Formats: sequence, C-alpha cells, structure tokens
Amino acid sequence: MIPIGDDNPTLGTPYVTFAILAAMVGTWLLVQGAGFDVVQLATAACNYGLVPGELTGQAPLGQRVPVGPGLFCVVDDEPVNILTPVTSMFLHGSWAHLLGNALFFWVFGNNVEDSMGHGRFAIFYLVCGLAAAATHVVLDPASPVPTVGASGAISGIMGAYLVLYPRVHVRMLFIFIVFFKVLDLPAWLVLIMWFGYQVLMGLPEL
Repeated sequence: MIPIGDDNPTLGTPYVTFAILAAMVGTWLLVQGAGFDVVQLATAACNYGLVPGELTGQAPLGQRVPVGPGLFCVVDDEPVNILTPVTSMFLHGSWAHLLGNALFFWVFGNNVEDSMGHGRFAIFYLVCGLAAAATHVVLDPASPVPTVGASGAISGIMGAYLVLYPRVHVRMLFIFIVFFKVLDLPAWLVLIMWFGYQVLMGLPEL
C-alpha cells in the first residue's frame, strides 16, 4: 500500500520538507548515479554511509565487507567518517528505498512542519536521524557494514505526527495486480505498516 495523502490540510508552505526531499533526490541522482552505476552506488555507500565500527574504532582497519559481485567496502579512518551520521541520512540503497521514504516523508512531514514551524522542524528532523544513528552504533558498535537511508529521521517525524494528530486518517492506495482501491486508515496503523516496510528493506543487510 502506498500513502497518497491525509485528511489534515496544511496552512503554510512546507519549505523544509521540499528542501529535504530535494536533497534526497539530488544525492541519489548526482552522488549515487541513480543506482544505474553499481560501482558509483557502492562507492557512495562505503564512503558516506554510516559504519559503526569506523566511528568507534572497533572494526579492524582494512576489514572488507562484500556489497556486490566483486565489490567490497573497506574499513578506514578517513576524516569524513565523523560526518556519516548526517550524510548517510540522504543516501538510499535503491529506487524502491528512495521512493518509499520520500512518499511517507511527504505525507507526514508537511503537517509536522506546519505545526512546528520551519526552523524547529529542520532541527527535529536532524535530531531524530542522529538519535537513530546513535542507537545503531550503540547496539552494534563493531559493525563494519555501511548503513544508508532516512528511515530513522522519518520514523521520528511519523511518531511526532501520531502525537500531534492521533485521530487523523491517511489515504493509502492499495494495489493488487490490476485492482486499485483507496483506503482510509488511522495514522497509528500506517505507522505499524511503516515499521514493517523498514524491516523488509533491512532484510538484505541481514
């Protein structure tokens, strides 16, 4: 099912939401080669993805992690590593990963920005992403595997949406082969579906 809107109109223009979406898409196209160049995609993930073991120093330098046929990420101690909790938030692993995150972020983010205001929303988004990154590092501090995606930040946005608008319904497009139907679902149920989607997206890493 795909989120296509809600019954909660916004009052202002969500400039920060637009900017974050543009940054996600721009990074995917310009830095990651839109996924068409496997080497460029892997290089971006290795260099700018979050590697817990690089931040903590618990992963041995030179350790290799396979990320594709004949492709490996190598643990290093480059200065850019300290920035990866932020840079990883704008990277994605595939078109499905990008489009899924972008759709959920658009449907929920504009309302949260409307409530918080532009500045507080931008800070809240970054704090949620950094909190998710910190949790990942604490839970697996020696991991040499690069992590990418805005899922942690978007999960925080969706949690804020649920707190701010607990009674709002979200319009979800249900597609089954040639059958299409729009369903109105409560926000809490969509949040559960979101976490299920994140589990499915994370299975390849496991």
